[in-house]
Formats: sequence, structure tokens, C-alpha cells
Amino acid sequence: MRSAIRFFSIAAIFAATCVAWVVLGGVMSSRSGTQSYELRSRVSDLWGQPQEQTGPALAFEWTPTKEVVRTETVKGIERQVHETVNLPLQKQDVSVAATRIDVDLHLDQRLKGLVWYSLYDVGFHGAWSYLHAEPDAGKLRVRFRFPDAQGMYDAFAFTVDGKEQDLRPKDGVVETLVAVQPGQHVEIGVNYKSRGLDSWRYVPDPGVSSLKNFRLAMTTDFGDIDFPASTLSPSQRTRAGNGWNLLWAFEHVVTGHAIGMAMPGKVQPGQLAAQLSFSAPISLGFFFVLLLVLGRLRGLDLHPVNYVFISAAFFSFHLLFAYSVDHLNLVLAFVLSSATSVLLVVSYLRLVVSARFAFVEAAGAQLVYLIGFSLAHFWEGYTGLAVTVLSILTLFLLMQLTGRVRWGAPAPRPAALHPEIEVG
Repeated sequence: MRSAIRFFSIAAIFAATCVAWVVLGGVMSSRSGTQSYELRSRVSDLWGQPQEQTGPALAFEWTPTKEVVRTETVKGIERQVHETVNLPLQKQDVSVAATRIDVDLHLDQRLKGLVWYSLYDVGFHGAWSYLHAEPDAGKLRVRFRFPDAQGMYDAFAFTVDGKEQDLRPKDGVVETLVAVQPGQHVEIGVNYKSRGLDSWRYVPDPGVSSLKNFRLAMTTDFGDIDFPASTLSPSQRTRAGNGWNLLWAFEHVVTGHAIGMAMPGKVQPGQLAAQLSFSAPISLGFFFVLLLVLGRLRGLDLHPVNYVFISAAFFSFHLLFAYSVDHLNLVLAFVLSSATSVLLVVSYLRLVVSARFAFVEAAGAQLVYLIGFSLAHFWEGYTGLAVTVLSILTLFLLMQLTGRVRWGAPAPRPAALHPEIEVG
């Protein structure tokens, strides 16, 4: 009966600690979400939005003519007069004949509160060639749309056949008219430096487009490259120091996909703190099971009150990490929280049981179940695998330790009642 009450008390302590972790995880999720929502607009005001640059929109405009014959009477004499009349203005969308673009991306990650933002500087150099294959002369309307109408564009230059155009943007668009003759080549160039957030894309043309003589070269100063959904993979990639030289080159391809780069992100402190809190019951559960088994094997007299203090020491890791990670470096906050929790557990169990048990069994188990398990959250996608491996290894350890235990026999005499007994 006494054992059943003790086991129920320990289970209640475990459940209460789990509730505290759920509350802490919810608070951290709320803090992180609130800060992300409030600060993102401020960051966007300073650095802009995710940029999506489109190619220039070209339209050929011309006034067709028509020969008409009319009859007129002069002094009683009728005669036919041939004259040329202008028809209504015609417009026709046309495409570029060749594209050459150079993009330089520089990553600049910034921490605001509990959220890391993947900011970047971009240097854009675009050149497009147009061949006027129409039989009529007219004017080519060139429209260039900026990726963000509210963005900042330094050293902006718009050139036609090497001559810089003095244009004033309106609603995020600049445009000009160029007189063209049949067979004429027109060279269009755009250069600027800007800032963006999270991702950069180049969209040759909305919808499905035909890319002829297309070349886009991109350089990055970061190695963790990723390509957004619905974008083309590069034709070539070459390592260049800490970054990459990437090349997209096509002679003639028809596609509806864009070309882009997703900026690498860092581990989000707020989200990490919430995840650690939500998964913490697993590590404490492993630790409690190990203590219960060792209590049976070694005769340890651990009272439910002892489990209360051990649970509080585990909880201190997540509490300290949650409220220090937005003031300290992520690694430093993790090390400080880990050292604090281990020190609390080891120093306490040294008094309750023995120094050897505290520094060997307890400290080793805490390093594996609390610290090691928490570290698995730093590598996205491996947390589930870490839980699986720890579960299997713990099962193996417990099976080996308890294989010769006769569970119906009386438990060994409590070692804590006999300080002369060294547990180990």
C-alpha cells in the first residue's frame, strides 16, 4: 500500500510538472508569435519585402496606313484621288531576344527579440536585347516594374542602347518609348542595389514564357543555399569561398517557373524554447523511470518530496533558457541553463544519496536525457529520431539492469537510511 501511494505521488508530481511545461511552452509560443507579427512590419519598413523582380514588359506600337481612292469634282471634271490615311493605333506585345542578368546576394541576418530575420542586400544588373522583326516602323514601349513599390533602390540606372534615361517612377514602374525600324536591335539595361527579406526571385514573364538565349548568374556569400518552390534549379553551381557561383543558362526553354533563392534561416530562439518545453516531459519521464529502477536495485530511499525538487531542477533549465535567450547568445543561454540544471540536480542528490551516485549515474542520465535530447532540437528533422534512439537505448539499459530482479521479492534495504553504504 505504501509503495502504491508513493508511486501515485510521483506520477502526480510528474503530471504537475508537465502542466507547467505546457504553460511555459504556450507563453513562449505566444511571445514569439506576437513579436514576429509586430516586428516584421518594422523590419520590412527598413529592409523591404521578399523581392520578386520581373523582366521588362515590351509592347510594339504603330499606326498602320491604308491607301484609299476617292472621287472629287473640280470645275465639272471628275477625277480619282489616291491618298494615305492613318488607321487607329495598334499595339502588340513582343518578347526579348536575349537575357543576361547578374545578381549578387549578401546575407545579413538580424535578431529582433525572439525572432531571427533573414535579410539580404542585392546587386541587380540586367541586360535585355530586342530584335524588331516586324515589317512596320513604330515605337517600342518598355515598362520596367520594381520588385517592391515601397522599396529602396540605390544607384538605379535605366539605359537604352547605352544611353541613360532620365525617368521618374510612378506606382513602382518606369517606362519609355523607343523609335524602332524593321531589323533594328535595341539594348535595354537596368542596374540597382536594394534590400530584401527571406527570398529573392526573378520572373521572366507572368505565366508560361519562352526564354531564348537566357543567362542568369548569381553569387552568394552564404553556403546554405535553397531554392523556393516552383523555381528552376541552376544549370551549374561552383563553390566560391563561403558562398556559391550559380548559373542558369538556356538556349530556348518554355517554362512557367521562376528563378530564385531562399535565404538561410537560423534557429528561432522563441520557437526553440517552446519546442523544448513541450518535449521536456519525455526527458523527465526517462529520468524518473531510471531513478525508480535504480531505487529498486540499490535500495534508494527517494521520497516523493525528492522528486519534487528534481522536477523543479529540470524545469529550471527551460525556464532560464526561455527568459535568457532573447538577452544572450543562443549557445551561451543553452550552456548557462544546462549548467544550472545539472548543478541543482547533482548537488541535491549528493546530499540525498551519495556523491558517486550524483556525479556518475544522475549527472550522466541528465546529460543524456535533458541536455542531449534538447540538443537534438537544434537540427531540424532529427528530433523524432533522437527520441526513438533514446527510447530504445533506455529500454535496453532497463532490461539489462532488471533482468535478474525478482519483482515479487522484498526490495533491498534503503541505502539512504544507512549512510555507510556507498551506492555505485
